[in-house]
Amino acid sequence: MALAYRSTEIFLQPDIKYKSKLVSKFVNGLMRKGKKSVAEKVFYEAMGVIGEKISDVEPLEIFETAVNNVKPLVEVRSKRVGGATYQVPIEVPKKRQVSLAFRWIVNAAKAKKGRPMFQRLADELVDAYKKQGAAITQRENTHKMAEANKAFAHFAWSKF
Repeated sequence: MALAYRSTEIFLQPDIKYKSKLVSKFVNGLMRKGKKSVAEKVFYEAMGVIGEKISDVEPLEIFETAVNNVKPLVEVRSKRVGGATYQVPIEVPKKRQVSLAFRWIVNAAKAKKGRPMFQRLADELVDAYKKQGAAITQRENTHKMAEANKAFAHFAWSKF
């Protein structure tokens, strides 16, 4: 395990409002050019919009469920065997599942243009909570590719 990754794991503080390390990690993934206060503002405003849209469930619970719905279980990795390159399906480690889910949600929100980022992020999180939207589509495509290439799963024996 890389020292920098362990350092982040050790020193990461829970966020102020929800006391959640998952939220802290998400805000760090949302942050651009070191502007953490802007990322926090976008996230908390998005959570406020989510609270208005779905009033019977806590916004933090919606966020956590959305992230869990987007997490991929398998992905494909390229592997060269005998001069040919195969797309080999492998299980995704837990930490990578979370980082991929964050990346897909943020990228899906960024791709929607014409409205403030907090509204786009809120919409994407609600869509992920309901198992629809661009981030869920990305997950489904990843799973379909792994399923289509499961004939090459026997190449997964070695390190990538």
